[in-house]
Amino acid sequence: MPPQPSSDPEVPHVAPPAPSSDRRSTLFGRLPLPERNYVAEALRTETVGGVILLAAAVAALLWANTSGSSYASVSDFHFGPAALGLDLSVAHWAADGLLAVFFFVAGVELKRELVAGELRDPRAAALPVAAALCGMAVPAVLYALTAALGGGSAAGWAVPTATDIAFALAVLAVIGTSLPAALRAFLLTLAVVDDLFAILIIAVFFTESIDFLALGGAFVGLVVFHLLLRAGVKGWYVYVPLALVIWGLMYNSGVHATIAGVAMGLMLRCTRREGEARSPGEHIEHLVRPLSAGVAVPLFALFSAGVTLKGDALAGVFTRPETLGVVLGLVVGKTLGIFGGTWLVTRFTRAQLNKELAWADVFAVATLAGIGFTVSLLIGELAFAGDEDMINEIKAAVLIGSLIAAVLSGVLLKLRVRRYRALYDAEELDEDESGVPDVYEQDDPEYHLRMAAIFERKAAEHRRLAERAGAASSEPDSPA
Repeated sequence: MPPQPSSDPEVPHVAPPAPSSDRRSTLFGRLPLPERNYVAEALRTETVGGVILLAAAVAALLWANTSGSSYASVSDFHFGPAALGLDLSVAHWAADGLLAVFFFVAGVELKRELVAGELRDPRAAALPVAAALCGMAVPAVLYALTAALGGGSAAGWAVPTATDIAFALAVLAVIGTSLPAALRAFLLTLAVVDDLFAILIIAVFFTESIDFLALGGAFVGLVVFHLLLRAGVKGWYVYVPLALVIWGLMYNSGVHATIAGVAMGLMLRCTRREGEARSPGEHIEHLVRPLSAGVAVPLFALFSAGVTLKGDALAGVFTRPETLGVVLGLVVGKTLGIFGGTWLVTRFTRAQLNKELAWADVFAVATLAGIGFTVSLLIGELAFAGDEDMINEIKAAVLIGSLIAAVLSGVLLKLRVRRYRALYDAEELDEDESGVPDVYEQDDPEYHLRMAAIFERKAAEHRRLAERAGAASSEPDSPA
């Protein structure tokens, strides 16, 4: 039967959204079905990965604060071919090696968004791009102001600019909030754009010297990678060794090695051809994303989040200008930047906020985006390279700022959880059991015929029950 209005006065009845003739004019409107399915699959993997990431971060903190010497010895243990310039510590392998897998997936996501997703249309892309840009600019400015007023170093301006989608989704999983599909897609696309600009920041601002011979070799490797893809050559045994060579050359060039992962991800074809259920990029992303979310990023967290949290160190986060700037950037800057960027899109375009949502929902998601972990920790290490004490304090600031953002967003989202659940249930309703939510079948005659058959069967069953009840009531011994 169609969904009935809730008896709970706090939960408004949510009717399935009517089809829109111009979806682009509505912020957070209904997603096309293929995009919805892609987002749902991607977020499921990221949510599981986020929970593992959360566990790895807790394990790192416990390990570092209960047996700091063993944590340091394992993190600093070196291995790798020194002749190739790759005799690196465990922590270094995690940051430069494993995170290349994470950025490879980010590159594929970005390519897909550009050719088949929300970023394909400039008008549709305006919202996540504006929100991401403002969500990076405001934290950077806020950090710079805090550092300048307190006489601190401006080197960490980029630390609070990144959003960690996996950690944000882990928070959603913990608090049990069923965000509507459009808000979840916005969060994912925002993180993809955020990752793009974080990559550019790393490449431009954290490359001190360049070995042009190694960089040229990496470029030649990327050209070969591209030509093999264009020729349709298949087989992991071809691409994985080539990718390792490209990564090694990129690392030795002085450019951060994760850039190699992004470049290779961007080269994959992410448009489907006739007869393809998935494009090559989508297929490879489907295979590699669990490795990235479940292994690469958690291992990076294990060897990067091991911060010694003593009483004076925690108190110092709010008194030292660099660390205070990171906390304010994540908690205040991210929220105001993303919320303000979204508002500006509605102010200077014809777009309107989805009538099923409120600006309070945008503010809550903006607060959730203040959780900066993986890339923030990486940038913190790069920004203050050589100063271990400052790196430790910056990491503590990232953890505390992310924790505050997580708690605030959790509270704000919980205030609207019933509304979200009603919207989510309406989006997922599949009464005809076709495997496609009913809201996507309103223009399909077959859907209405299936529903008519379902109601006719129910009506026949109720008539039969009515006849049985009438016959029972007319028996002599039946109660009056």
